[in-house]
Amino acid sequence: MKKIFNMSLIAALTAMTFVFASCNKDDETPEKPTITLTEVGHDNSRHAHPGHDLHLEADVLAEGLISRIDIEIHQEEGSGFEIEKSFTDGKYIGVKNIEFHEHIDIPADAPLGEYHFHFTVTDKEGQQTTAECHIEIVEDDDDDDDEHEHSHND
Repeated sequence: MKKIFNMSLIAALTAMTFVFASCNKDDETPEKPTITLTEVGHDNSRHAHPGHDLHLEADVLAEGLISRIDIEIHQEEGSGFEIEKSFTDGKYIGVKNIEFHEHIDIPADAPLGEYHFHFTVTDKEGQQTTAECHIEIVEDDDDDDDEHEHSHND
């Protein structure tokens, strides 16, 4: 009888160990998203022209799956001019690993000068990571025609 009791106790403890181990694994929060900005501006020039678009490429890994991507471009000094773009649905949302490739329109009335660029990824757990860099909006001298001759296909 003692042997059956000991075996039952061992089986119960083993089962509880598996239950607690699996619960702990489910409760683990995935790591925050990671972002590598691979290209900001054509050939990673980090500049854009009013009335044209800003070429962006980034590698994103979000173990908790991407919920949204927000882009903010604001002046360093001056009038406080700001450009914002959010991606909350479509091909980037609900996935873990992406190669982001988009073109952000720069309004024709965007003031020339230094800007700060923010690329923020939020996962479905609510965790955020932001990659930042400085960019410059410069006058279009029309000599950069090749800068605007690239594929906009993803």
